Amino acid sequence: MNFTEIGNNGQVEGFAVIKQCDRKTAKNGNAYLDIVLSDKSGEIFAKLWDYNEVSHGKYENDMFVKIRGTILKYNGNDQLRIEKIRPVTNSDNVNVADYVKSADYDGKEMFDFLVSKVSAFQDEELKKIVLYLLDSNKEKILFYPAAYRLHHAIRCGLLMHTASIVKLCEGVCLVYPFVNRELLISGAILHDIAKTVEFSVRETGLASGYTVEGNLIGHLVKGAMMVEEAAKKLSIDSEKSMLLQHMILSHHGEPDFGAAVRPQFLEAELLSELDLMDARVYEIMSAVEGLEKGEFSQRLWALEDRKFYKYNDSAFKVDIL
Repeated sequence: MNFTEIGNNGQVEGFAVIKQCDRKTAKNGNAYLDIVLSDKSGEIFAKLWDYNEVSHGKYENDMFVKIRGTILKYNGNDQLRIEKIRPVTNSDNVNVADYVKSADYDGKEMFDFLVSKVSAFQDEELKKIVLYLLDSNKEKILFYPAAYRLHHAIRCGLLMHTASIVKLCEGVCLVYPFVNRELLISGAILHDIAKTVEFSVRETGLASGYTVEGNLIGHLVKGAMMVEEAAKKLSIDSEKSMLLQHMILSHHGEPDFGAAVRPQFLEAELLSELDLMDARVYEIMSAVEGLEKGEFSQRLWALEDRKFYKYNDSAFKVDIL
């Protein structure tokens, strides 16, 4: 943990994200908080003894906090005894992105990349609806993750996943020039747009769970609904709206994986395959990046319970912009 030492007895101060927070009762009957704090360098177990919500404040998972405490040894491991804790404020002048796992690029850079691609469209209707939905959801798009637990479950992960697929779409269209490039890119940008509705997300940019709408409707159906509503508002051709809705509803490929319908035209099929490809590349990359050369990863249940082998020391960074 990147804390600053402020004393000679293990006392430290710094910023961290609460990865897990549980209220418990000690043997003497007093409440305490059992906390896991994290930043980009790692994590540490912490305790806040004699906890009182009125004087200490309320703390939950994924909150960004400033802490002061003393690092002690407990069963051979470091443990932080918290002495002071509070939520981070604007006056602290710190960026939460420096303390949580984030995308390889800044959110604004990736958002502007998408806008520049769409702004160059020849199809005015696709340009109009995609720019409208990007702008309408910009506040959340700029930092939201693409998942709760699996691929791109990081700050700005939604934009990283989307921009990666757009870059892949352009490569596919070079090989297959008969593909409707603007329709494919439009579907790629909009396929996960409703994740801005599906997840509960704090300022950390990490999902803490699903919203009621996320549980009851999900991002595929909600995304299609958002396209339909925008198309009617903007007087977009009904068939073009339907094509975009189908791409969103079918991008998971198979009903067993959540698709409402299987892809039924070329661009929808390509989007489904590219979405799966980018998700799997990220999962494999994440599984092996912390390993030594010659080691195997843990089994990944999302990838048929396979282990993956790290055969070199290559750096893993996507080339989007």
